[in-house]
Amino acid sequence: MSPQGLAGRVADRGRLAGVEIDASLASALAEYLGLLYRWNRRMNLTALSEDDSGLDRLVIEPLVAAQQIPAGTQSVVDIGSGGGSPAVPLKLAMPRLCLWMVESKTRKAAFLREVVRQLRLEDVVVHGCRYQDLRTRQKRLEVADIVTVRAVKMNREALARLRELLRVDGRLFLFQGTRVDNVWSDVPCLRWLGSYPLIESLKSQLVVLERL
Repeated sequence: MSPQGLAGRVADRGRLAGVEIDASLASALAEYLGLLYRWNRRMNLTALSEDDSGLDRLVIEPLVAAQQIPAGTQSVVDIGSGGGSPAVPLKLAMPRLCLWMVESKTRKAAFLREVVRQLRLEDVVVHGCRYQDLRTRQKRLEVADIVTVRAVKMNREALARLRELLRVDGRLFLFQGTRVDNVWSDVPCLRWLGSYPLIESLKSQLVVLERL
């Protein structure tokens, strides 16, 4: 499919999900998807297909989730960034964000750096490490207004570590299916704010927690 055709498809899928995507953003998202699809044919960046359900998961879900980002949000840390979703679509939709993408696998981290270069993204850092090792790389944590997580297994220990990345009143965005274990209920200083439907056909939702 041509870049123009892919951009049109992105805009159409957005409208079906109740999200208006202007021509500039649709073009940027199509450029990102084109890169991802080309690299994915050579290495396993994502198991998602190039059909509408894969497109919905990769770029439409993050745009729906962006509606829950509070005004004034400045910094986002994305955990297990892999093929770049939800981090890259969020950055394209909200260019003012300062973004960290954390990815432990070398090839995936290389792809993310290529995305940053090709799409000319500013204020983006790719950390090629596990999120558990960020403490040894950074002088201080508690840097993020929002931490996003998809396709990373969550338990109480993981949530406690991710909490360390958040500022007080910062929010943890968990991209989940409809069946979610309430593993955060006894993690100190984390409060559930709400669960929000994302893509109906995918039965996906966004769980939002706040650091107290």
